[in-house]
Amino acid sequence: MESSPSSTTEDSKKIQVRSSLVESIRGCGLSGMRIDKEDLKKQLTLPQYLRFAMRDSIRLQDPSAGETLYRNRAEGEDSAAPTSPMVVFINARSGGRHGPALKERLQQLMSEEQVFDLADVKPHEFVLYGLACLEMLAGLGDSCAKETREKLRVMVAGGDGTVGWVLGCLTELRQLGREPVPPVGIVPLGTGNDLSRSFNWGGSFPFAWKSAIKRTLQKASVGSVHRLDSWRLSISMPESTTVKPPYCLKQAEEFTLDQGIEIEGELPDKVKSYEGVYYNYFSIGMDAQVAYGFHRLRDEKPYLASGPIANKIIYSGYSCTQGWFFTPCTSDPGLRGLRNILRMHIKRVSSSEWEQVAIPKSVRAIVALNLHSYGSGRNPWGKPKPEYLEKKGFVEADVADGRLEIFGLKQGWHASFVMVDLITAKHIAQAAAIRLELRGGGWKNAYLQMDGEPWKQPLSKDFSTFVEIKREPFQSLVVDGS
Repeated sequence: MESSPSSTTEDSKKIQVRSSLVESIRGCGLSGMRIDKEDLKKQLTLPQYLRFAMRDSIRLQDPSAGETLYRNRAEGEDSAAPTSPMVVFINARSGGRHGPALKERLQQLMSEEQVFDLADVKPHEFVLYGLACLEMLAGLGDSCAKETREKLRVMVAGGDGTVGWVLGCLTELRQLGREPVPPVGIVPLGTGNDLSRSFNWGGSFPFAWKSAIKRTLQKASVGSVHRLDSWRLSISMPESTTVKPPYCLKQAEEFTLDQGIEIEGELPDKVKSYEGVYYNYFSIGMDAQVAYGFHRLRDEKPYLASGPIANKIIYSGYSCTQGWFFTPCTSDPGLRGLRNILRMHIKRVSSSEWEQVAIPKSVRAIVALNLHSYGSGRNPWGKPKPEYLEKKGFVEADVADGRLEIFGLKQGWHASFVMVDLITAKHIAQAAAIRLELRGGGWKNAYLQMDGEPWKQPLSKDFSTFVEIKREPFQSLVVDGS
């Protein structure tokens, strides 16, 4: 007998929970050789004068603040750099009740000064003052500081948003001509952890984390380094628009629209603009609306967010209350399609010309995906066969190929089947750049999200809102955890 959609949805929840359990067990580090705590600490821990010099530079926001410690160190004291120098950023509020205990454990495995709580030290402060301190000492002839700076790796204990924050700050080193850029490893503490999954760090915080963290740090110190594309999203709207953007978007100067596209609506005299960078996905439509509602619910009732599993259960339950699954019979489902408010243009990798792409009538959410992992480990783009790729003019997806995979989701049932790998999403295009033009009218608002941070975007009846997505010139470096 054919299974009902409700039973399929229940099965998908069981699959997700079982997948998280398996990943947690795999991450426990119970197999393989035993890692000695003292040996690991010796590999990772910076000399005391360097730790204190970086600490003082960050506290005083002065890269030269550590020079005195270097000058006054005893002759020959701590003159050798560790084989695998490392610092860790931790979002101690993530990972449920384990966050503070994990922070303490990390401090035991290296030193207190090498573990930065993001509530106290921000990544850009580390770049501006901590790394600059090492560079200053290297300029004074300190070979230990020079070698430490060149070999340094960074671990991030947090969710995808936290990892992206650190990656973005480190990428600025290239813009400033301050290379090398330290590669980043991941301890997954978030809910989805798609960045972590994509680079083989696992999808959840392991149950036996006290033993697993040693193995994680060991893998981070020797793992191969891979490149990762990042994408800059710019959004321009009429100046009168009242919007509350997520923290990942910062107000920016007006960006110039590419004149190669004919604009359907009128341009306002004055606009305001926001910009941000994402690594995983951008989406617009019903999935972002569900995410927006869930975030508001969690903010209003924070006691509900007790951990990743609870978040997923609440999110699944909340999504069932939205029109994503059930459209009132008094309205036409076609009116909810994105084509009613949206025009999309793309640039392909091999072309400098903008090309308009038709949006299927049934599509109610569009996703521009960079990673292989979306929605807690799913791959909605799938792995199309070579003959299909050739027919559609696609290539095999890769996180560093300068392309975004654009796909559509029709409604909740379609999304559910996609997320349990029964079918693939609606393939729309692969693009090196994207331009979206949002028009008001029957819809007062659109819902958008970027790497899991959703917002409500008011739409004007008179003027268009524009979103442009283009690849950043510099790629990020991520350590492989396999």
